[in-house]
Amino acid sequence: MYKDKEIAVRPIERADLPRLWELIYTEENPEWKQWDAPYFPHYTKSWEEFAEMQDGWIVSDHRWVITVHEEICGMVSYYYEDEQKNWLEMGIVLHQPSSWNQSIGTRALGLWIDHLFNHLPLVRVGLTTWSGNTRMIRVAEKLGMQIEARIRKVRYYNGKYYDSIRLGMLREEWEI
Repeated sequence: MYKDKEIAVRPIERADLPRLWELIYTEENPEWKQWDAPYFPHYTKSWEEFAEMQDGWIVSDHRWVITVHEEICGMVSYYYEDEQKNWLEMGIVLHQPSSWNQSIGTRALGLWIDHLFNHLPLVRVGLTTWSGNTRMIRVAEKLGMQIEARIRKVRYYNGKYYDSIRLGMLREEWEI
């Protein structure tokens, strides 16, 4: 677990699953999905469908919960872009709008970056978002990430084209 006062990121426990299911899969059009890759479809899942995948969530290295005062409000995650595990992309979702615009995402993502650099032999961490998610870009830049690529007009959402934005940070930039 990594902690910053009342905010923590920690592995998912079995007891977290009902809350995660509620936050992620019970609404057809959750507000958080307007910011988290809204150009990809979101599907609801019944508890039974979610329960079938639960073992992949428990104590996963790739996906942890974000808590505020020990209440789950979101998740951080990572995946490897290449098979050699040299190119890691991370992500964050705050599922509750009440947790937005309070620096929770910035602090939680900073804790996650600490975890990734402390536990994985990484040279770089990356984050990909879309140009419509200016808050995510601002969070990444506050943490010291730099825009490394802009792939123009490849994300289509609500009748408009957006750029895909790739941000990154090297280990030595984080350790300063």
